[in-house]
Amino acid sequence: VQLQASGGGLVQAGESLRLSCAASRSIVSSDYMAWYRQAPGKQRELVASVTSGGSPNYVDSVKGRFTISKDSAKSTVYLQMNSLKPEDTAVYYCNLVDRVNFRNYWGQGTQVTVSS
Repeated sequence: VQLQASGGGLVQAGESLRLSCAASRSIVSSDYMAWYRQAPGKQRELVASVTSGGSPNYVDSVKGRFTISKDSAKSTVYLQMNSLKPEDTAVYYCNLVDRVNFRNYWGQGTQVTVSS
């Protein structure tokens, strides 16, 4: 499975971005989808995740600002990021866990830079 992430860029604090992650195969109900991020000098952290039929989960620092969603018809997962802060600056990675075949897939990362 290939994941193609896009939508990153340079924005000012308070602005919004929407990240997209297109999968090369259909997203099925057993898939776990997530967005991670990694800032310079820091470990990669889980930002948001979603499974079919389950409530999305968010790291505390983005709750109320970020929304993860998926469009199964387009095999795409989104991360809507509002009210961006400089501390949101990082490379964002999408992740797909195929829980049937025990496979873990990563996108190539997209840079998000928020200026103050």
